[in-house]
Amino acid sequence: MKTIKGPALFLAQFAGDEAPFNSWASITKWAADCGYVGVQVPSWDGRLIDLDKAATSQDYRDEFVGTARENGVEVTELSTHLQGQLVAVHPAYDAGFDGFTVPEMRGNPKARQEWAVDQVKKALTASRHLGLKGMASFSGALAWPYTYPWPQRPAGLIEEAFDELARRWRPILDHAEDCGIDVCYEIHPGEDLFDGATFEMFLERVGGHARANMLYDPSHYVLQCLDYLDNIDIYADRIKMFHVKDAEFNPTGRQGVYSGYQPWVKRAGRFRSPGDGQVDFGAIFSKLTANDFDGWAVVEWECCLKHPEDGAREGAAFVRNHIIRVTERAFDDFADGGTDQAANRRMLGLD
Repeated sequence: MKTIKGPALFLAQFAGDEAPFNSWASITKWAADCGYVGVQVPSWDGRLIDLDKAATSQDYRDEFVGTARENGVEVTELSTHLQGQLVAVHPAYDAGFDGFTVPEMRGNPKARQEWAVDQVKKALTASRHLGLKGMASFSGALAWPYTYPWPQRPAGLIEEAFDELARRWRPILDHAEDCGIDVCYEIHPGEDLFDGATFEMFLERVGGHARANMLYDPSHYVLQCLDYLDNIDIYADRIKMFHVKDAEFNPTGRQGVYSGYQPWVKRAGRFRSPGDGQVDFGAIFSKLTANDFDGWAVVEWECCLKHPEDGAREGAAFVRNHIIRVTERAFDDFADGGTDQAANRRMLGLD
């Protein structure tokens, strides 16, 4: 067994135009002051990282890592959530997702998709040179508008969507293999990989690719009424990243999973700060530890009620209190009477 590393913080929800959230030096110092020892980096945010330089310049990478270490944190992973989303976009979402790309690519889905693939590959290259093991991402989605089967889906529609998704990701996964980096898809509504069944459909189409893995975030499973503890056992070999994000699901006579288009604070399913929701993190940390999870516990703060800076500080302590330092000996070693093969045979009545 391995002791889970952490606490770490995903910086995407905190980066901004005001200090200390507007530069790599200041945000890493702030994260360390909150109690974190690692940070997960949104690779699209130029205030924190220059992805082109990270992929091509060792001097830049040395400075990037050095600044973080001087401030008391290390880089856990790069994230390409927004670029990964753009690898596959259904036309219904073109306008909604255009803001995820650079201005010169907007209004041109083909150019946007090519840019996104290049971005994800650059992040993989940068991850290799930074000495990381995985990269967080979204899968994108072609089939998502057809999640609910009404009108009845025509035969072959979903299969063709997943065939195309696999065609787009296979060259990226092969590049990931060349880099020695796992692509960890956050299993998330709005992506074609939104639960275990859809992940398996994709995995089959990429030939069980060793670099196609999961970012485990129980909050998205709570809101789908999916068994998030059983999920750990089913996909133990594919779970390579972990977001510590809480959620609650409180259905009423007026709304359930779909939550009636209500704002977050009025939804039946809501994201909460770690410890404020319904997720059983004690059981999650126990299962991940028992299953030899070799990674970081990364707080992804999203809450419809609490102030983000309070959530960040509380989240660091929450993770630290849940990390299980694994034992090096059995609890009943005191009663070990010693044995050998001959003694074992005698105990079994074989001699």
